[in-house]
Amino acid sequence: MVITVINQKGGTGKTTTSVNLGCALALKKKKVLMLDLDPQGNLSYWMGISDPETTMAEVMMGEANLSDVLVDKEGVDIAPSDMRLSDVEINIASADSRESILKKQIKSIKDNYDYVIIDCPPSLSLLTVNALTATDRVIVPLQMEVLSLQGLDQIVNNINRIKEVLNDEIQILGLLPVMVDSRRNLSREIHEFIEENYDLNIFKSKIRSNVRVSEAPSFGESVLSYAPSSNGAVDYKAFAKEILSLTKN
Repeated sequence: MVITVINQKGGTGKTTTSVNLGCALALKKKKVLMLDLDPQGNLSYWMGISDPETTMAEVMMGEANLSDVLVDKEGVDIAPSDMRLSDVEINIASADSRESILKKQIKSIKDNYDYVIIDCPPSLSLLTVNALTATDRVIVPLQMEVLSLQGLDQIVNNINRIKEVLNDEIQILGLLPVMVDSRRNLSREIHEFIEENYDLNIFKSKIRSNVRVSEAPSFGESVLSYAPSSNGAVDYKAFAKEILSLTKN
């Protein structure tokens, strides 16, 4: 199953969720590929991959196969990225089936994995369109704040457009509350507003604010490896269990 983690607003926990969900699924004995499709390369940096020789830039340009760029970390295969990916959109803008380049690459190795998790840039770029065209399900990490609701409308509308034109199989698997502080009334109010006004699943799992999650990238590890007893590790393990239940994979 291909799962894309998306939010068009920066700093919403996309990479945090991609990394720690992927590693939590690997701990559940699932074969996982994490694909870094953000030119900032945050997922790659988080997992301690620096200056990779070949990256998703070469894959998207047709200069390398996806299987050629994989790096193993914590029992997970990672397709790394760096700033070279920022030039790709210009270079593939006139390519035939430009929205389906990634889909073709993933198709070639999809059967080797239980889950392919794609970490996207914080914009509806051609890279993000490629991810949504290739994906089966979408996870939206969401802070329980008023401004997040503006972005949510945009995300839903964009996914519906992709569904109409490029990928009629795509579905939003759910919204993941992140950086949650249960002491704040606002978090509960936003949660209730979404339940009342959107036909979207909100995961039962919630990712609490946790300093160990923020520290983990400095050590090139997931929070599950860096601080396995922390709230962050506990929360992402619970989230992985919920994903397994929902996807029956």
